[in-house]
Amino acid sequence: MPMPPGRRLDPTILREYDIRGTVPATLDADDARVIGRAFGTIVREAGGGTAVVGYDGRLSSPMIEAALVEGLAAAGIDVTRIGRGPTPMLYFAAHTLDADAGLMVTGSHNPPDYNGIKLVLGGKPFFAADIQRLGARAAKGDFAEGRGTVAEKSVLDAYVARLLRDYRPGGAPPAVAWDAGNGATGEALTRLVKGLPGRHVLLNEAIDGTFPAHHPDPTVEANLEQLKAAVAKQKCDLGIAFDGDGDRIGVVDGEGRVLWGDQLLVILAAEVLAENPGATVIADVKASRVFFDEIRRMGGKPLMWKAGHSHIKNKMAETGAPLAGEMSAHIFFKHRYYGYDDALYAAVRLLAALDRLGESLAQVHDRLPKLVNTPELRFDCAEDRKFKVIDEVKKRLAGRTDAAVHDIDGVRVETDDGWWLLRASNTQAVLVARCESTTAAGLKRLKAELEAELANSGVAFPGA
Repeated sequence: MPMPPGRRLDPTILREYDIRGTVPATLDADDARVIGRAFGTIVREAGGGTAVVGYDGRLSSPMIEAALVEGLAAAGIDVTRIGRGPTPMLYFAAHTLDADAGLMVTGSHNPPDYNGIKLVLGGKPFFAADIQRLGARAAKGDFAEGRGTVAEKSVLDAYVARLLRDYRPGGAPPAVAWDAGNGATGEALTRLVKGLPGRHVLLNEAIDGTFPAHHPDPTVEANLEQLKAAVAKQKCDLGIAFDGDGDRIGVVDGEGRVLWGDQLLVILAAEVLAENPGATVIADVKASRVFFDEIRRMGGKPLMWKAGHSHIKNKMAETGAPLAGEMSAHIFFKHRYYGYDDALYAAVRLLAALDRLGESLAQVHDRLPKLVNTPELRFDCAEDRKFKVIDEVKKRLAGRTDAAVHDIDGVRVETDDGWWLLRASNTQAVLVARCESTTAAGLKRLKAELEAELANSGVAFPGA
């Protein structure tokens, strides 16, 4: 098929962390071809010439992947197609096959009519200004010419074998319920559990891009109800769920209680810090104070950083941190692994940690300090207004002496009562807020303070 000289991409698909839109309204095969050729040109200009490409289980993914490969090859890139699987498998392939770039066709945890492309160049995330640069290149049509080769190579078995390498059983075999959510982890998960000791109950392991069981976003507790029921009915020690493309994890203990990303980090950090005393462990600005206190207690250095998997990966590389994570349950291991977010690997490391402790997840959960907090509050705010609201709040808080104000990503205000956070989403026209305290009375005061700041900027507090 002749390649168009250039194509203006819908600006809404050029997101902060990836390319993502609805198929075919804002993202179609012609867009994917041009994206492939534009990105291939950028790879060539960076001195590279090879790329690996994978895709998730969405109905539109094979079409988008084929067009993307065509565009890459037309730019002179030698492409290895690894087929269907989770996003971390694509990252694994890029590392182990020594490719200059990686492209994953995935709509992540979005509804079925969405799809997109996650990009890696030179082992680093390709995001933010990079994606805008790609969009400008696509519109201009300034492309490299070439005839790249196209080959196919399955890495599924190698990927699963690598996941299993860091599970070293020694205690009582666990009983685990797993919910793949009909997402891209299904085949890898089915093979993974065959290599793990214990009893394993699989839910929704058949990959189905319509997501018939429930929406594949484990950070929304309603999507974990089926998993909780299976844990109870099958008398499992814990339940583990994945999002649509397998880079985020959801976990419930044997009593059906959810453990969020920062709590999982605390559990996973114990072994990492035992082997790397004083190491840095990174969490995003939404993490609980418990995370920071517990990492210090274990002798580590907690570091608060910007939300977003690309920001976290770059900060890990900068600081040499062996472990990082987000409240959205992206967990990043550089300790014994590659430094990217892999929910299947995080699950293996969690099971290994519990095995070493000789305790159930519920027992470990009971030991964690208890605080009272709001859920993550998300409320609409116009795209051209959301960052202005944050700037206004920052200015009003400047010089405040009775609180610590962190402004690395929005505003996080820490007082004797606890803390509250207000930040603008990088991917949607919304503001995000959260409050946490040691007491219900303290939480009420923090919410009132947040509500007052929002009111001063003409924004109604959504409540919690």
